[in-house]
Amino acid sequence: MRRDVRWERMFPDELDAALSDCPVCYLPYGLCEPHGPQNALGMDALRAHAYAVRAAWEFGGIVAPPDYWHIHNFGIYAAWAESRIGQARTWLSTIPPWLWFKNVCYQICAADALGFQAVVGLTGHAGPHSGDLAFVQDVLQRHVAARVCLVPCTQITDAVMPHAGAMETALLWAVEPACVDVSRVPPSGTPGPHFAMAPDAGQADRQAGERVLAGIVSELVGIAKGLLADYREPADGRAPVPFIEIERIWREEVEPELPNFHCMQQDRPGGGEPPPAEDSQWRLNWRVPE
Repeated sequence: MRRDVRWERMFPDELDAALSDCPVCYLPYGLCEPHGPQNALGMDALRAHAYAVRAAWEFGGIVAPPDYWHIHNFGIYAAWAESRIGQARTWLSTIPPWLWFKNVCYQICAADALGFQAVVGLTGHAGPHSGDLAFVQDVLQRHVAARVCLVPCTQITDAVMPHAGAMETALLWAVEPACVDVSRVPPSGTPGPHFAMAPDAGQADRQAGERVLAGIVSELVGIAKGLLADYREPADGRAPVPFIEIERIWREEVEPELPNFHCMQQDRPGGGEPPPAEDSQWRLNWRVPE
């Protein structure tokens, strides 16, 4: 029987053995977000977690519990949602960028303190924050011994994936079939918006999702192998980063750059979505703090 690789479902001796065999930690991120009437709300985290589990089955390592709270409902994201979601109840599990990135700092330092040599942070939720991951990764890499990679799922596949469209639906269908019901896709030509669903959703093909899934898992295994190969035990030993130091790193190295993050801009460079209407639910958190 294949052993489990999901941290929360493993016994202490199993975790110790898995860490010794392959000291890779996968951190899956996503949120509950509108993805059309045909997909469960947790699509982004469900997919990231499933990809990580399959990579751990194939190569080794331990998959941390998925984090279902992520960036949305804010600035650029709110302007985008005005036209794609409208005034429907959103069911979003959202937090602001400064909280999400700070949580990431704590989670990576926690994995490092446990003795992992490689940490792969995989986010199924894409957006402007994808352009900020490398900066946070580089900051943390200066303070932890584990090799770190923070990557959006969209960067480990060449597949074209319109939001809640055919390919995203197919991938969720491949990994969590109970979370997809294509009979819920509105007939072609039905006026929208349809809970942020792309127009091609009705073309979803589970087998196509399974083919793309194989490539994603292969890429993820390659990232894990590369991080482990790059790991070097520090000459002075591993020193876990205490909370007080994480707070200092955030305050002095990350927070000063936060206003320049892609996800903290009011509008996309070169134009983009108009501001939400004054009476829109998206107006609440649209304005970026100065």
